[in-house]
Amino acid sequence: MEQALWKYLLSLFIFGSNGIIAAYIHVPSLHIVLLRALIGAISLAAVFLCMKNRVTVFHHPRDLFYLVLSGAAMAGNWVFLFEAYDLIGVSVGAVLNYCGPAIVVLLSPVVLHERLTKAKVGTLTAAMAGVVLIGGQAAVSGLNLPGLACGLAAALFFAGMVLLNKLIRHIHGLECVVVQLVTVCIVLIGYASIKQGLHISFSESDVVPVIWLGILNTGICYYLYFSSMRTLSVQTISICGYLEPLAAILLSGLLLHETMGALQWLGAFLIIGGAVWCEWRNRRQLSYSL
Repeated sequence: MEQALWKYLLSLFIFGSNGIIAAYIHVPSLHIVLLRALIGAISLAAVFLCMKNRVTVFHHPRDLFYLVLSGAAMAGNWVFLFEAYDLIGVSVGAVLNYCGPAIVVLLSPVVLHERLTKAKVGTLTAAMAGVVLIGGQAAVSGLNLPGLACGLAAALFFAGMVLLNKLIRHIHGLECVVVQLVTVCIVLIGYASIKQGLHISFSESDVVPVIWLGILNTGICYYLYFSSMRTLSVQTISICGYLEPLAAILLSGLLLHETMGALQWLGAFLIIGGAVWCEWRNRRQLSYSL
């Protein structure tokens, strides 16, 4: 449990740098996510083959169905999230995307039959309040509606991805991520060919951030993310998941010079406090049960 939590937190911090890296890539956002998916899928598929792992996806058609749907939801999340980064900035885009965990927690009793305790609702409320405070200053200054819509759409797809992933019972780890990224590639190739075409032109300065985004922030990071997710409760995933927008805001402030006011710092405190308190409560209840 503890190892899974640390892997999950590390993946969230790396994910928080996605928008910062994308800011250094001078191609349309749709092409950025397509390149990210292709490089991530190829790198992880190569690792999977080199490790001589046994392919099991075709033995579990029900899991494969949920896995493909989860990959399609991931593709939708990427498309809208990176478009939100482009339209309203990294910090606010990340904040809106993390309305998704709230949707997950609200739906988990129905979809996953997980018990929703008052303590978890309280910590989730604190985290959501932190998100509102962090995005409040930017929202007051005025944001364009398409950007806001993209951020909220990303949140919906995020929730769908997490819920579908929790329904997968027999496909695990690297194999799971490879199938999802291949699905993302197929969806994005079809979508890009219709909307913008598949011709991608970029300069030499784009090469390093594109490879970085594809291998580290996608291939390696999604393996950490999904392999840890299987042993964590959906409430822990949702509440600790708010560390990703916090990392995005801190990194965007340091590297992209996006400002962060007193209310946003208060929001950061609520996010971290909610995550730490939730984990402390879980450990305390576990010790009592023993």
